[in-house]
Amino acid sequence: MPDRKKFALILSPFSLLYRIIVTSRNLLFDWGFIKAEKFDIPVISVGNITVGGTGKTPHTEYLIQLLHKKFSLAVLSRGYKRKSKGFVLGSTGSTVRDIGDEPLQIKRKFPKITVAVDAKRINGIQTLLKNSEQDQKPIDAILLDDAYQHRYVIPGLSILLIDYNNPIDEDRMLPAGNLREPEKSKQRANIIIVTKCPENLKPIDLRILIKRFKTVAHQSLYFTTLKHNEPQSVFDHTRLFESINETSTALVVTGIAQPEIFKAHIDSIVKESELLQFPDHHQFTKKDFELIKKRYLQIGNKDKVIITTEKDAMRLFEVETLIPKEIKSFMYYIPVRVEFLYNGKKEFDKTIIDYVNQNKRNR
Repeated sequence: MPDRKKFALILSPFSLLYRIIVTSRNLLFDWGFIKAEKFDIPVISVGNITVGGTGKTPHTEYLIQLLHKKFSLAVLSRGYKRKSKGFVLGSTGSTVRDIGDEPLQIKRKFPKITVAVDAKRINGIQTLLKNSEQDQKPIDAILLDDAYQHRYVIPGLSILLIDYNNPIDEDRMLPAGNLREPEKSKQRANIIIVTKCPENLKPIDLRILIKRFKTVAHQSLYFTTLKHNEPQSVFDHTRLFESINETSTALVVTGIAQPEIFKAHIDSIVKESELLQFPDHHQFTKKDFELIKKRYLQIGNKDKVIITTEKDAMRLFEVETLIPKEIKSFMYYIPVRVEFLYNGKKEFDKTIIDYVNQNKRNR
């Protein structure tokens, strides 16, 4: 972030202190002074060591797509910025306030899988397993969302996501940089995925990245890119995506950490666009919608739309009554999906499926 870079020198002492605290905590776990629990069920952790979007939700959704037809799945998240406390089991009627925007997105996309939130992951897993026994609906595997730093649970398989555009070896610890942990913490991962790669990543660049990340013996390295699906109306499902084309002007409204890739995609499908950026996980207010309306009406092109992300759309559903009618029917969102590069999909899929098959409980 520009502000952090500007004040990096001033913030460096605080980063050093933070590094000492995090390193000491990790050593206490490594040496067994802080106890961690391992469960007799496949637990796959998906997370990162940086602040900001690395594509956790699309990669979690990829795992769900891969596994949910063959196995009974549960997704457990912290439920960032939810208003509820403790363990909450998600439903199709849940709200962002109940479980957070990302778990709600997953539940709405995959209504048949179990989605729950709990800041205390051990309690969350124990509650999920207890509920499944009572309901006589065994869970075959649990996906832990954004849990790389949650070391109280020992995952059977740990997946670390690293943003291609924000390499961790060039970053600093918080608050001067974006790192939650030192770079060497990547050694805990079984699988490292470099996310948000260019779709046309060249073989020479791939070799440089492989050499750069220096994976150890127990690790596999993969590369993925984000593909954007067709735009969908946020509220009016009869309004077709063909309304957005090369003659359109788009007001891009986001409340995500790094909107640059999303904005670049919008630029590739419309005539022109402008970005109205809010903080990550932003809870939209009536005042925000007045600003959005003002910026939208100022666009001179009659062929104009408002485009947002799928995660932002989850929060827009909650405040539909606050949205002015002048803009409501012109609001679209664009879902994203993960694609593996250089034929990594087959090997990755086999690794995940074999792990779950070999470790699931005897039903």
